[in-house]
Amino acid sequence: MLMVTSSSLRARWLTLAGAFAALCLGVALIATMGLGLAATLHAPEQPPERFAGAPVVVRGAGELRVPSSAGERVRELARPRAVPPEVVAELARTGPVVADRSFPVDDGVVGHPWPVAAFGGYRLIAGHEPREPAEIVVAGDPALAGRALRVRTPAGVDSYTVAGVVAPVPYERAVFFTGGTAARIAPRIDNLVVRASPEAVRAATGDSGVQVLTGNDRRRADPDPDRDRDALIAMNALLGTAGGVTAFVSVFVVASTFAFAVAQRRREIGLLRTAGATPGQIRVTILAEAAVTGVLGSAAGCALAGHGASWLARLLVQEKLAPGWFTIGEQRWPYWAAFWIGVAVALSGAAAATMRAGRIGPVEALREAAADTTVMTPGRWVSGAGLLATGLGMLAWRLLSDPGEALHRKTYVTQPMLLISAIALLAPVLVRPLTRAVAWLPGAIGMLVRENARAGVRRTAAVAAPVLVTVALAGSLLGATATIDRAKSAEMRTQAAADLIVRGGDREAAAVRAVPGARVMTSAQTEIYTMEDGVAPIRSRAEAVDPATLGTVRRLPVRAGSLAGLDDDGIVVNEEWAEHTVGHRVDVWLGDGTPRSLRIVAVLATGTGSNGVYVTARNAGGAPVDRLEIATGDAVAVRAVLRDSGAPVLTREQWLAEQRPAVNRQTRAGYLVVLGIALIYTGIAVAVTMLAATAERTHDLAVLRLAGAARAQVLLVVAAETLTVVAVGTVLGMIVTLVNLLGIWAALATLSVWSAIVLPWPALVAAPAACAVVALIAAMPAAAVALRARPMETIRR
Repeated sequence: MLMVTSSSLRARWLTLAGAFAALCLGVALIATMGLGLAATLHAPEQPPERFAGAPVVVRGAGELRVPSSAGERVRELARPRAVPPEVVAELARTGPVVADRSFPVDDGVVGHPWPVAAFGGYRLIAGHEPREPAEIVVAGDPALAGRALRVRTPAGVDSYTVAGVVAPVPYERAVFFTGGTAARIAPRIDNLVVRASPEAVRAATGDSGVQVLTGNDRRRADPDPDRDRDALIAMNALLGTAGGVTAFVSVFVVASTFAFAVAQRRREIGLLRTAGATPGQIRVTILAEAAVTGVLGSAAGCALAGHGASWLARLLVQEKLAPGWFTIGEQRWPYWAAFWIGVAVALSGAAAATMRAGRIGPVEALREAAADTTVMTPGRWVSGAGLLATGLGMLAWRLLSDPGEALHRKTYVTQPMLLISAIALLAPVLVRPLTRAVAWLPGAIGMLVRENARAGVRRTAAVAAPVLVTVALAGSLLGATATIDRAKSAEMRTQAAADLIVRGGDREAAAVRAVPGARVMTSAQTEIYTMEDGVAPIRSRAEAVDPATLGTVRRLPVRAGSLAGLDDDGIVVNEEWAEHTVGHRVDVWLGDGTPRSLRIVAVLATGTGSNGVYVTARNAGGAPVDRLEIATGDAVAVRAVLRDSGAPVLTREQWLAEQRPAVNRQTRAGYLVVLGIALIYTGIAVAVTMLAATAERTHDLAVLRLAGAARAQVLLVVAAETLTVVAVGTVLGMIVTLVNLLGIWAALATLSVWSAIVLPWPALVAAPAACAVVALIAAMPAAAVALRARPMETIRR
């Protein structure tokens, strides 16, 4: 049998080369994603930045510590508390202290007192430090020194002279004021730098609850202390999703390719059975070929993965999805995991096809080699129907139990996989009717296309499978994202009733309230913490609003209770909360950690997830007012009183356009990783499968030539069959896409969000078109080569 295996490998090198290529690339993808995922599990600790030069930093309480049945739980507070004045006074006795304050300045710029600049590595490159109340230091071009700038701070808009310029730093955009000016603008002390020993500082603070930060812990006072950690967590989720998608696509394509390779050998199997080969010998021969191909292909894939992982790391850093230091480590387990997955998939793909091939008799095998007769085996029926029932059942279960789960990325990325597998297994049942519907060409060519597809159901289904994956993944993922984004936009448009939206604070609110007829709602973004099942504190996004005008400027989807009941003792929650019964009280912690017991006055529909929690300004946890929503019939008067404040004023339409969900550069890069690589792989799979399928049809093409068809006519038949198969795969992919998007639409409707399904037509047109081009490029040269030989010589082989 070893001689037979060796001879078969040489004789069928083209078919096995296609299986080898699919396996090699599949293993390379799995190993690459595994290496990237492994690299996110270990990272150096982020060093301090703003206070890298400070000896000791004292910071207000920044953690919420809650006892639970599983021990004390700790969560970072959304807004750490200020350093108490009595602590500042006590620490001043231990050594020199420098007060730090942070406050917003214009758009994306933060203000600080100049005395803290040196701790963060700032250095003057022009001018001098601010010495007068109306002087500032900015980061940027030295030519700015001496210029007068109008600067908007929480205290209003004032004119300042640029006394000096510092070199920019990577972690923030800052403007520095004198210590006295900063204290006037923001009296709250966020951090206190103490020039004393840590022991003396801890002794002085005692049990006041403040944080004493030294060494690497000083990073807790940075603007974004968990930037690298959060980036790795997001990247871990991204690569986990990408790894799941690529693993599914790889396993699907490799198993399909190997099964097709075995199906192409039905004539050879029939001859071997006629010559006396037993079913066991047939299985051993084919499995031996699969094992050799699997080991070699997996090894080659692992070799490619090293280069692919390095390219992936550079891409992630370039697209700012990963920190600048991110590299692939020395982990070896992704190689081993990918290698054995590749070998197992190759053997299982071949074994599934050889189980039946070895059982059939010699005459039956030869008869099936001429035409596909019984493609759908009982096992295929059970597997296909089971996967279809599972996919549809999970979709229905989510709609009934937790429709919001359908809007999560991990759900709408994995849901198509079950349906793709089910449709692929049931494809032979669908191929014949779809071929009749698609192959509408009249005359002999149309008849040949229909009959060849009907006679070669396995071939048609195998070639259509990668197209199915390509179209279904592109349509489902991009369509789900676009549909959810449109639903979010529709939800915002329905709820927004204000005429004007202003990015401002209490000063602007007081000015607008002086305009006759103007109704203003102030809003402060904050957080609310609550215990879930008594185990862990859960953070919810909240808004501290003016309850008197909330119902005027917002049309919220109230399911129970009334917004009019909101007061300092009340809270508005949504249906996602474990406790959402009107009149019941809930124990919560405010954004600064203050514990409160609040009464539920209204319950909102969950919606797309943007319907958060509403409290009053007293329960804002120290968060400042940052937005005004104004209902007025005299917008001109409102703009007039705000003209000198410098606060940006937006109309309702302008605000909605600004808030419309958009795919940013980082998200597009994420789609490239999750979807682009997988679709490129399926495109290659289309090429190798079509090449192998066309190369095996030399006998059929020779028969056409003997029947009188010219070479051009035969090539036209091949092209028409190729496009028909791609069209069949496209239709199957569209079916999967529509089922998935209908599930998301139903989930949105259950959540009281009515929005139309968005089909990503550019992707749904480009993906099949690319598959068609790739398939034609693979099929036509192979057919042209096959037609070079004389028809009678081909028939005699």
